[in-house]
Amino acid sequence: MVNKVMLIGRLGKDPVVKRFSNDNAIAEFPLATDDSYKDKQGNKVEQTDWHNIKIPTKGLAEVVEKYIKKVLKILM
Repeated sequence: MVNKVMLIGRLGKDPVVKRFSNDNAIAEFPLATDDSYKDKQGNKVEQTDWHNIKIPTKGLAEVVEKYIKKVLKILM
């Protein structure tokens, strides 16, 4: 069984890539996702959720470091 989640949001800050002595790397960054709806009174309600994203493989971490920057809208 595989669980899959897709997030579309904006980065809160530039990714941080940590490198390890075993030649591995991990990229970390916060991702904001927005949702809006109307409440019972018809008022628009906007909600932002923050997700702490960790990319635990060297190859993907290097791609994140090279191409992903703060405020970009991305699909995870």
